[in-house]
Amino acid sequence: MTPDQPSQPDLDLVAAALRADLSDIAAFVEGLAVRLEQTLPGFVQVKRSRSGFRGPRLVSEILVQAGEEQLMLRRDGGHVNASRARMSGGIVLKTEPLDIESWLAALSGTVAQQAQRSERIRLALQQLVLEQ
Repeated sequence: MTPDQPSQPDLDLVAAALRADLSDIAAFVEGLAVRLEQTLPGFVQVKRSRSGFRGPRLVSEILVQAGEEQLMLRRDGGHVNASRARMSGGIVLKTEPLDIESWLAALSGTVAQQAQRSERIRLALQQLVLEQ
């Protein structure tokens, strides 16, 4: 790496910062959704729903699509379910449940792969790390 070349963002730092928010699941999911929407548009879909007739719209699902892999995080009240799906031709071949730590590791790896392919994503990831 030359002095002019920006360093690759430390994905462990991103994952650690995200894990730090795990004590409050609602805040964790909301914060993660906002960060991903801002830094990785086009790769992330966030679904929001109301908890009641007039309640605030809260994140109910985060879907990260990267090539043949799909990472999904669903929140139902105070519970979060995470999974990874392997796809081929738009068809889900296998879905496996993951714990939050494994899901964050998979997310970091997926983002790193995309960052190697795209300068825009690399810069967005670098911005995400610097905002922590």
